[in-house]
Amino acid sequence: MSAANPVTLPLSGYRARHVRFVVDGKVATLTLDRPDKKNPLTFDSYAEIVDLFRAAAKDKDVKAIVVTGAGGNFCSGGDVFEIIEPLTKMRTTELLDFTKMTGEVVKAMRACPQPIVAAIDGVCAGAGAIVAMASDLRIGTAGAKVAFLFNRVGLAGCDMGACAILPRIVGQGRAAELLYTGRSMSGEEAERWGFFTRLATPENVLAEATKLARELASGPTFANAMTKRMLDMEWAMSIEAAVEAEAVAQALCMKTEDFARAFRAFAAKQKPVFEGN
Repeated sequence: MSAANPVTLPLSGYRARHVRFVVDGKVATLTLDRPDKKNPLTFDSYAEIVDLFRAAAKDKDVKAIVVTGAGGNFCSGGDVFEIIEPLTKMRTTELLDFTKMTGEVVKAMRACPQPIVAAIDGVCAGAGAIVAMASDLRIGTAGAKVAFLFNRVGLAGCDMGACAILPRIVGQGRAAELLYTGRSMSGEEAERWGFFTRLATPENVLAEATKLARELASGPTFANAMTKRMLDMEWAMSIEAAVEAEAVAQALCMKTEDFARAFRAFAAKQKPVFEGN
C-alpha cells in the first residue's frame, strides 16, 4: 500500500497522481480532489498523502501547508467501494497492515515541521475528520459537518489517534460524546468547542486558510517548527519536565538569525523580515 509515484525533492517539482498538490512560493496546498464523491480517500491517496508529508519534513522551501477538499466538501472518509468493501474480505493481518498505514498519515502530519492549516467546508467525516484533526489549525464554515462516525459502521472511535488528539482540542467529555455517538458537529459548534479556529464563508474559507498559512510562512519558521514539536511532546510531560524542555528549545531559538533580525528591527523601529534561519 505505497504510492506508485514516490515523492522526490523538492516538493515544487512533484506531480501528484491521487490528490492535487501545488506549491506557490512558501506555501503548499494539498487538495483532496474527487468532488463527485465528496473527496473520499483510497488506498493510493492514503499512501500518497503519507509520502507528501514525509517529503515535506525534508523540504527547505515549503514553510506552511494548506489541506482542503474540492467541490464544497472536505472529505467523506474512506471510499465505500474502494476501501470499505475490500476491508470486509481481508484477513486480520491484512487489516492490521491497513490500519497501521492509515495511522501513518497522522504520524507524518504531526512529524512534519511546517504548520498545517485545514480549510473545511461541507462534509468532513471519518478519516476526513481525522485529517482535519491532525492539522495544526482549522478554519471552517458554518455549514461544515464534522463527524467521527466510526461507531456508526460498527467500529471503535479509537481510529488513527482520535482518542489521543481529539480530547486535546475539544476536551475529554466532548471528545467522548463525538466518538461514542458518531454524530455530526456543526460548524458553529466546532468553533465554540475550539475545533475550528474561526469561521469563514464557503467562498472565502480556502482564501482565509491560505492567508493564515502565508502569515505563518513569513514568520520565524524555525521557531514555529519548535512550537509544533513542543506542543506534541509536552502532552506526555510533567510541568517540571515541560519547563526544562522549553528552556532548551528557547535557547536554541535564541541562537537563530531570526532572533537577531527581530532585535535589530526593533531597535530600528522597523518590522522584522524573517528568513527561517
